[in-house]
Amino acid sequence: MGYGSYGQFYLLFGLGVLAVEVIAGRHRDIYTRSDWLVNLLCGALGMAIVRPILSIGLAFLFVTLLPGEQGMFADAPFWLVFLVTLLVTEFLFYWVHRWAHEGRNKPGRDWLWRLHRTHHSGKYMNLMLMIRINPFWAILQPQTWTTAFALYAGQPIAAALVALTTYAWNVITHSNFRWDDSVRRAPVIGRLFYAAEHIFVSPGVHHTHHGYGKDGANYRNFGVVFSIFDTMFGTLHIPQGRPWRYGVPGADAHWTEEVFYPFVRHSPKKG
Repeated sequence: MGYGSYGQFYLLFGLGVLAVEVIAGRHRDIYTRSDWLVNLLCGALGMAIVRPILSIGLAFLFVTLLPGEQGMFADAPFWLVFLVTLLVTEFLFYWVHRWAHEGRNKPGRDWLWRLHRTHHSGKYMNLMLMIRINPFWAILQPQTWTTAFALYAGQPIAAALVALTTYAWNVITHSNFRWDDSVRRAPVIGRLFYAAEHIFVSPGVHHTHHGYGKDGANYRNFGVVFSIFDTMFGTLHIPQGRPWRYGVPGADAHWTEEVFYPFVRHSPKKG
């Protein structure tokens, strides 16, 4: 698969699922004016400004810290680098993600949550949440660093596969469609699927993370692709259905803080 094919996969897979959601009416009459501002500004600023600048900055950082080491892993099997990079990325993300949620109601330690909160404040579950991300969250997202390092180390295919795997899994788990509910209820396959959910993140496992009330637990399920670290550290919750509500309970933050935090701050609000 050439680099153009990777880009086509990003475009076609994500837009294809989004189109099916729209046709099925999963986006009808659910967005407020604030939602539109947050979603569009986060997507535009993240993709057009923050991520390109961050890519240049990381390239300069690795050249400075590891001079002469570019391509250090070029001769390693790409599949091994891919697996190691994916597992390291998931492990690091688990802890960054968990710390963000655990700092939510701790004044002085809530800055990480306030960066991440934008992704959770939408009161819906669909692919729009994949662009509803504070633009500066990318700086702390481990995948940004691990894939940049894999590129510098001479493993562009491994880096691309990590990015594609994470992206495709996010599309599946953020989509409004919950095909896994019927699988989970099946007599035999359901038990196997339940066991698999202790290793891999299913739509239900991630929907629960975006919810509250019955079968909602945004203090659980911190993995993206793998739920093995949730299983190991006791933070896994496998639901029986959809959460009672999506989003964050309590008052919403102002849309300017959702997009521009930490440069724009308002008084902390509960929730």
